[in-house]
Amino acid sequence: MKPRELIATAPVPGGEELRLFRRDGDFMITLGRNELMSSRMSGSERALAVMTCARLRNGTTPQVLVGGYGMGFTLRAALEVLPPQASVTVAELVPEIIAWARGPMAEVTAGCLDDHRVEIVQGDVAALIGRARGTYDAILLDVDNGPDGLSRLANDGLYSMPGLARARAALKPGGVLAVWSASADPAFHRRLRDSGFGVEEVEVRARSNGKGPRHTIWFAERL
Repeated sequence: MKPRELIATAPVPGGEELRLFRRDGDFMITLGRNELMSSRMSGSERALAVMTCARLRNGTTPQVLVGGYGMGFTLRAALEVLPPQASVTVAELVPEIIAWARGPMAEVTAGCLDDHRVEIVQGDVAALIGRARGTYDAILLDVDNGPDGLSRLANDGLYSMPGLARARAALKPGGVLAVWSASADPAFHRRLRDSGFGVEEVEVRARSNGKGPRHTIWFAERL
């Protein structure tokens, strides 16, 4: 097996350094010794989008907020199933992530950043959520390894009781807050329920072929 080739690095505001590696045609983004994402494993990120969109009540003009571009798996999957009149705002804190998507990972990106339904906002998704009131049909969060922040301590605020209250206020009635996690978290499940959401927890596989590690997605409906 060929060794990984380090292509680029990027600082995380308020956090550590991200590293982009390539091995043959595969890409990996790491933080320290942790592999945050890989182009080999996209099943659960795609499921985050597809399963959320299946739960949308507004099937004609949904407004969707995606927190964290990553490698774009969630965005591309959402665009495959959303209608032409949908709008998708992607908040990405690290500008280099978008530069990598347009540069060395352009083939993986497959033009999704140029879709007419997409708006890219450089910044913290928490800020967009905090300014919104009854705006979104769905908020999809995949900004870290889950409710237990890894890449940036400030991400924990998204999953706190005040953060969940802000997310609930940003959703339309019946809107869905969908949260991806590398593992289950019973305490977070309780916080979602205690924040006034109807909560469904689903286990999905990391790979699209149904194999790989088990990941968790919470679908929290604003009642």
